[in-house]
Amino acid sequence: MDKTQNIKKIVLPGIETMNKITTNPEHFVLSVQDLSAWYGTAQVLKNISFNIQRHQVTAIIGPSGCGKSTLIRCFNRMNDFMPVFRTTGSILLEGQDLYSSNIDPVEVRLKIGMVFQKQNPFPKSIYENVVYGPRVLGIKNKKKLDQVVEDSLKRAALWDEVNHKLKSNALSLSGGQQQRLCIARALANEPEVLLLDEPCSALDPIATAKIEELIQELKRNYTIVIVTHNMQQAARVSDYTAYLLLGSLIEFGETKAVFTTPSRKETEDYITGRFG
Repeated sequence: MDKTQNIKKIVLPGIETMNKITTNPEHFVLSVQDLSAWYGTAQVLKNISFNIQRHQVTAIIGPSGCGKSTLIRCFNRMNDFMPVFRTTGSILLEGQDLYSSNIDPVEVRLKIGMVFQKQNPFPKSIYENVVYGPRVLGIKNKKKLDQVVEDSLKRAALWDEVNHKLKSNALSLSGGQQQRLCIARALANEPEVLLLDEPCSALDPIATAKIEELIQELKRNYTIVIVTHNMQQAARVSDYTAYLLLGSLIEFGETKAVFTTPSRKETEDYITGRFG
């Protein structure tokens, strides 16, 4: 049975974003519509609406505690693990509401992969890290698994560095290599969207540069959403930027415009360092 059969390919109707970006609706992969979220009685996201473009990098920026990680975790329903968490509004993937009662969160996470702030490879071999997801999905053929490993590590720009030691423990890799391995592990499930939550915050400048270069390569085949505190990184790697403040979406638009001619004073104050 196809694990992703409930997530249908439906063209989205257009909705306006805060800065009135107009584009062909078929280019939308994710559409956030009037999304609010709470942890218990504490509201952390307030009526957020914007669209995420296919094969583009969207950066989510804002000061600590503004709701960035909560928002990105809504996209693949990671917040479902917290019993006090609830949402209103909707998030559409190719037109299908990800919070609909007939959608399995596991299927959502197959379509929307995630890499976390702290690299978290399993304490297994490099090979076993990459094939973990495909094996869960029922792939047992070794030749097919071998090909998944090679393809995923190549897409994560790691194959040339580790192809001679696939049986080695993943924890023996450097921090930057571990993060790229986590990306390869996510890519092995053939996601449509890749979420990166502060993927470079624990890395040195050289490893960070490799991850940023990798992001530019990956967007040819994937839609990427990245949360970052680093304004320079957001400006370098993203095509679109969303600025959050106290749980509200203050501004959303093309990155160049947001960073050079922001339409809101709050955005300008944050980007120029006068706030946050």
